[in-house]
Amino acid sequence: MERLEIRELECFLVLAEELHFGRTGERLYVSQGRVSQLLRSLERRIGGALVERSSRRVRLTPLGERFLAGLRPAYRELSDVVADARTAARGVEGELRIGFQGSADERVTDAIELFQRTHPGCATEIVEIPLCDPFGPVRSAEVDVAVVLLPVDEPGLVLGTVFSENQQTLAIAARHPLSDRATLCAEDLAELPLIGFGGPAPEYWRRAQAPPSTPGGRPVPAGPAVRSLQEGLTLVAAGRGAMLLCRPTAASCNRGDIRFVPVTGLPASRLGLVWHRDHETARSRAFARALTDAAA
Repeated sequence: MERLEIRELECFLVLAEELHFGRTGERLYVSQGRVSQLLRSLERRIGGALVERSSRRVRLTPLGERFLAGLRPAYRELSDVVADARTAARGVEGELRIGFQGSADERVTDAIELFQRTHPGCATEIVEIPLCDPFGPVRSAEVDVAVVLLPVDEPGLVLGTVFSENQQTLAIAARHPLSDRATLCAEDLAELPLIGFGGPAPEYWRRAQAPPSTPGGRPVPAGPAVRSLQEGLTLVAAGRGAMLLCRPTAASCNRGDIRFVPVTGLPASRLGLVWHRDHETARSRAFARALTDAAA
């Protein structure tokens, strides 16, 4: 059998997800020309075209679709075999970089403590990632795993443990008339600008954190777009708008010029552990188990 080139297979798998040569190159840290070169080499080995490319779109050929259906599970199985062999040979060792948004809550710190106790040969590094870019550090391998606000629907990212389901609260300036209410309903969001997130976060994620309309269909005024929690809280205190936060985050941000009022009628906020399929390791899987055990 002709020798297989793993880099060609990896390139094809990423291209099949992105359907874009430029983005494929960015994920693989190679040039767009190198992506084309790897694809052509793979197609020569197979003896047929796997991808059709025009000036407007990139798509898989029928042969490419069939090849992808067989390759994807085989590649995952091969990756698991290699990871399991490393684990058996060395145990869970090295370093695990854990990203989190905002603040690491008690469940996360408990999971880190459990992971370190179970795997003393693996050091952990805790990295705060931008609220406005929950998935970028995972894609770039700046962190190995990340605890992020849901939802997540990103090509190549794996959603592991889901936890910390909490009622949402509204951060509002203490002098605002609504701040004296014991609770608010979701329809009350139409009464004031809602601060959201700018930056590279995908649109569906930004809309989940700052919905453009109430469940009843009333439009919610768009407030400023911020890149960090502290920036948002500063604008709230200045009366520039209100901001939706989960209850644990609100509890950790106690300050006299802001009130945190529970909101009924909205989906609960949830956190999830994510990692990149291409960067999955025994360490990331072990931490996912620790987080599941800590969140139980």
